[in-house]
Amino acid sequence: MSSEDEQFALILEEVRRRGKIVNEAINELLPLKEPEGLYRAAKHLIDAGGKRLRPVMCLIASEAIGRKGEDAIKAAVAVEVIHNFTLIHDDIMDRDEMRRGVKTVHTLYGEPTAILAGDTLFAKAFSILAEDGHDAKNVVKACKMLADVCVEICEGQYIDMSFEERSIEDVSEEEYLEMVRKKTAVLIACSCSIPAVLAGEEDYARALWKFGELCGIGFQIHDDVLDLTGGDKIGKDWGSDLVEGKKTLIMIKAAELGVEIPVFGRGKASREEIEEAVRVLEESGAIDYARKRAREFVERGKEELKKLPESDARRLLEGIADYLISREY
Repeated sequence: MSSEDEQFALILEEVRRRGKIVNEAINELLPLKEPEGLYRAAKHLIDAGGKRLRPVMCLIASEAIGRKGEDAIKAAVAVEVIHNFTLIHDDIMDRDEMRRGVKTVHTLYGEPTAILAGDTLFAKAFSILAEDGHDAKNVVKACKMLADVCVEICEGQYIDMSFEERSIEDVSEEEYLEMVRKKTAVLIACSCSIPAVLAGEEDYARALWKFGELCGIGFQIHDDVLDLTGGDKIGKDWGSDLVEGKKTLIMIKAAELGVEIPVFGRGKASREEIEEAVRVLEESGAIDYARKRAREFVERGKEELKKLPESDARRLLEGIADYLISREY
């Protein structure tokens, strides 16, 4: 095992330890109740697992500003609940059948119940956050920030959908980056910033927001790479972005280089055809370009952390940032 692998193993152990705390809090704050079918659907993806990176980063950010991680536990749960709300609705819109190695909510429970399950999670997130014990003015600010983030997520999803009506040559890298900033990065930014908002630490809140936002963009770029290179390990439909014609940074760069991928946007493709498309994209340099850009965003994000005092928690956030663009699934 290389020193980098050992470092990531230690980081993941810290993530898992805090993830258990998050899971216990989720079960307490979001219990199964009547109507049981609705709540089983709402908790389906939550119970399927996931690394809990967003809520764990929330707890660590709380430690990084000199508070206890548990001080931000309700905010962490609220963020994770919102994340799962977005996944349920995203899977419905994309017609994906697998997520985290299990059937998607709409596939298992039907689309109407899945929509209700997502809506229930959305409302519960704000109910949980509103019960946070910090100063009431800061709790209001935190609720507003999370609400604004939800609006931006919807805007990002709409922009992503609007790309479907345009040719790949007509979508610029700048437009893609703004889309992923809204659709993915702002929730990670919120995860990192919200403990400082609750604590009334405005300078730290701004630095942690920027850290999360920049790292979130890198995270999504890497996620797009994994859709092509991750194979069955990613726990969802491999190559789905490719055959659905998603305008990712990889495909934008490939179009700029004049690379043609026959299965792009075709709706379906065999495993062999996807493997061939990935080979071509690797050889063209489009995938490596995306990896490089992901690294650039994460490095910029880590610079923001220097505005926080040195601590084990700050170093752990830096390590997680590196992991976001090094993970294999």
